[in-house]
Amino acid sequence: MKIILLKEVETLGQYGDIVNVKRGFARNKLVPQKLAMPCTPSNMKVIEELKKRDSQKQKKHRDESLKFKEQLEKISLTFPIYVGEDGKLFGAVTNLDIEKLLKKEKFDIDKKDITLPEHIKELGVYPVEIKIHPDITAIVKLWVVSEEMK
Repeated sequence: MKIILLKEVETLGQYGDIVNVKRGFARNKLVPQKLAMPCTPSNMKVIEELKKRDSQKQKKHRDESLKFKEQLEKISLTFPIYVGEDGKLFGAVTNLDIEKLLKKEKFDIDKKDITLPEHIKELGVYPVEIKIHPDITAIVKLWVVSEEMK
């Protein structure tokens, strides 16, 4: 039986693919769980229209992500931290610290989207990768500076 996938099914294919499966598998699992629909001429027209809408949405989202990347790369973050006599930090700079700095700059980015090249345990300037879109990554400069102890 030919069906059109409505969602990605790991063993069968991606959204919008037309695949052949056994009739019972389609009737008992895929169609009731809204993972697929029968391949008919009217359903083909519906899925083509849905694909067009999805591609337009993805293009719009990608364009917005590129604009956001430009805004993000214009900023430079400064993280003051206490330092020992030998120049080593008391602790380390983490993704959560960077997330908080970004929130102060009015950028709402989750710590899971922030990638540090290495653990930051010394003073200096570090590039921080921020994943905005599956194929768009911004790089922000992070300045780790010494804070005076009181």
